[in-house]
Amino acid sequence: MSVVAVPQRNHAVARQHAVARRMRSRASVVFGPLLALALALAGATLLDLASVAPAGAQSFTYNQRPPKAKPPRVANDNQMLVQAVEVDYDYNNSRVSAVGNVQLFYNGTSVEADKVIYDQKTKRLHAEGNIRMTDADGKITYANSLDLSDDYRDGFVDSLRVDTEDQTRMAATRADRSSGNYTVFENGVYTACAPCKDDPKKPPLWQVKGARVIHDQNEKMLYFENAQLEFLGVPMAYIPYFSTPDPTVKRKSGFLMPGFTSSTAFGFGVEIPYYWAIAPDYDATFTPRITSKQGVLLQTEFRQRLENGAYQVRLYGIDQLDPGAFGSQPGNRQFRGGVETKGQFAINDKWVWGWDGVALTDYYFMSDYRLSQFKDPYASLMSLPTEAISQLYLTGVGNRSFFDVRAMYYLSFSGNQQQVPVVYPVLDYSNVLNSPIFGGEFSYKTNFVNLTRNDAVFDPITTQANTAGLCAMASADPLARLPSQCLLRGVPGTYTRLTAEAQWRRSYTDPIGQIWTPFAIMRADAINAQISNQPGVSNFLPTGDTQALRLMPTVGLEYRYPFINVQPWGTTTIEPIAQVIVRPNESYAGKLPNEDAQSMVFDTSNLFSVDKFSGYDRVEGGGRANVGVQATTQFDRGGTVKALFGQSYQLFGLNSFAVHDVTNTAVDSGLQRAASDYVASVDYSPNRTYTFSVRSRFDEQTLNIQRFEAEAKANFDRWSIGLTYGDYAAQPDLGYLTRREGVLGSGSIKVANNWVVTGAARWDLEANKINQYVIGAGYVDDCFVLAANYIKSYNYTAGTTAPVLNNTFMLQIGLRTLANTSVGF
Repeated sequence: MSVVAVPQRNHAVARQHAVARRMRSRASVVFGPLLALALALAGATLLDLASVAPAGAQSFTYNQRPPKAKPPRVANDNQMLVQAVEVDYDYNNSRVSAVGNVQLFYNGTSVEADKVIYDQKTKRLHAEGNIRMTDADGKITYANSLDLSDDYRDGFVDSLRVDTEDQTRMAATRADRSSGNYTVFENGVYTACAPCKDDPKKPPLWQVKGARVIHDQNEKMLYFENAQLEFLGVPMAYIPYFSTPDPTVKRKSGFLMPGFTSSTAFGFGVEIPYYWAIAPDYDATFTPRITSKQGVLLQTEFRQRLENGAYQVRLYGIDQLDPGAFGSQPGNRQFRGGVETKGQFAINDKWVWGWDGVALTDYYFMSDYRLSQFKDPYASLMSLPTEAISQLYLTGVGNRSFFDVRAMYYLSFSGNQQQVPVVYPVLDYSNVLNSPIFGGEFSYKTNFVNLTRNDAVFDPITTQANTAGLCAMASADPLARLPSQCLLRGVPGTYTRLTAEAQWRRSYTDPIGQIWTPFAIMRADAINAQISNQPGVSNFLPTGDTQALRLMPTVGLEYRYPFINVQPWGTTTIEPIAQVIVRPNESYAGKLPNEDAQSMVFDTSNLFSVDKFSGYDRVEGGGRANVGVQATTQFDRGGTVKALFGQSYQLFGLNSFAVHDVTNTAVDSGLQRAASDYVASVDYSPNRTYTFSVRSRFDEQTLNIQRFEAEAKANFDRWSIGLTYGDYAAQPDLGYLTRREGVLGSGSIKVANNWVVTGAARWDLEANKINQYVIGAGYVDDCFVLAANYIKSYNYTAGTTAPVLNNTFMLQIGLRTLANTSVGF
């Protein structure tokens, strides 16, 4: 190891050369301990409980701090550089001293001090005056003096302070090390809050003080004696003794932060998680929830990470003390429980396989006890899960290819299990050839599905059918389930389909800038349906076995001619677009089951789609032309406007969108007439702060609005807001008998430096009432969160088959790196 002294006084030059020669053999012993012990002492001060998971949903998060610039990485060459004003060697006393602006550089770590002395007789190292150490990760340690043995088995540091990479701080009046294992910090203080800029001596928002903090390196544990939690320097909580793993431990057995929740059925509940680090590759967490009315709900999670993947299993179980508190079935039983599991493993860099699994004693168990998907009441403001999925899958991704096969079982959360299909399997494969064929791009894809359903699923589409229950399975009159009264959403029996499609397309640009894109598509569907003869099903489809082969050859041409106009304020591109598609009629239109193509929204996003159906069970047929014009303006000072307007025309043959199938898909979509409704969209983004978008569909004959959506977002430093307005005409063939109109709004505002108010609401304008909302307020800074939220949203309730409005109050408390928990009522 080399040692270099940088002289700043001429009379010291000769002496420094002699010292350098003598120090060369001892440098690793002399200065290595300083770095090693300083690292050990600094590391031991970092109290990190970041693994504590919050209970329940979190809507407020800590303010982000600007990231600290990391020092450049230095090669680990085990060579040390020493710089000082003067380096002296005392032959009589066998002491080596570096004095004045001492700087040591070793493997990316630097140490600065006023003076460093090594006593060869006592084998002790002493540093004093403005000691500052910066390690390779950016952690900074300060001290006034340091004294330790060269094997760093014992020593002390006075006035220790540590600033870590994750911007936490630890200080102690003195740190003593003994037996090479124990380090005792006197009057230790820990915080994750930044010091006050105006008054650095002012106490941070919160800090933990300990009369003594003991670090046992063998056990890798920190022990706090007489600890207290302070807010703004005022003691708020006293803990005589507690322990936590030191920062070198990423996983350590012990108790985590408790969680609290309550409900009418199970009363007040307290969760006390215990984490068990069984081995480096697997662990377990036991989370008993002690409830005041139903006893103890046991929860266990086991996780294991293997060389090529990971998996986890969660178990739930409770022996209910008062089953009747949940009303009628299914919650009215003594034992309730469930299991969840998931895993994923890589076969190689392109293939993975995995699974998800859920099994419950009853379908309301998760919602009754607010488990898994139901822990977050905020999510239900947008959508509430209707099923839990169990699946086994294999997925492969190539450069231009994709493969996915999976078997799926859906667990109904509404109790209609016999109406939910079992899919075994569904397969998708697509590929784009790397080499051109006839100068164009050739691609192909295939889809295979096989599913089984026990009971038919009917939906009412008239007021009479809804009020009289004509479409319910309990109805005794099968003739009541007619296409004029009901939709057949799910077909009972077994349905199998194999689809294969090949496509070729090529683009040409002529001398005047016109873009011509001819394309050709060939698609084939082989279908086998074994439909059960349940009451009313024969009114929609023939029961028994049905086989069908459906072919759809397609040729077409797309035309684009962009016009570009450049002005001092920006550039505008206007592009007329036209498509002409030639193909035969859709065979078996409306005479086959429709499982995956029940959604149909006609707008600018699919105006130029060759097949506008959302799935494979329907295929668009007949000659069609799609025309429109697209305009884009890019402003030189920033900002973009993009607009698209167009219409679609049925040129000849059968219009697939006018065919009434078992779900009436697309008959009210705006495409059911020879000339479709007009569709338009405008997106405007003047800068990064604002975004606006409008999507609309107008009746081709009357210009009445059939579908209108407007969305606006703004995001400033102190506030943000999002507003979505929707207006949808009645679609009686789909069961929407009246016009639907509503507003969904959300926003947050920083009313003071660290005070935030948030809210979101759904306003049904037709009913003129706000039926879902969340209101919250909280204090948020870079190290502390205190927030409260009130949520009114839909949830599943025992004894009902549909979600009902539920009221929830959430209280959140967070100390960054130390604790984060919430309470729900």
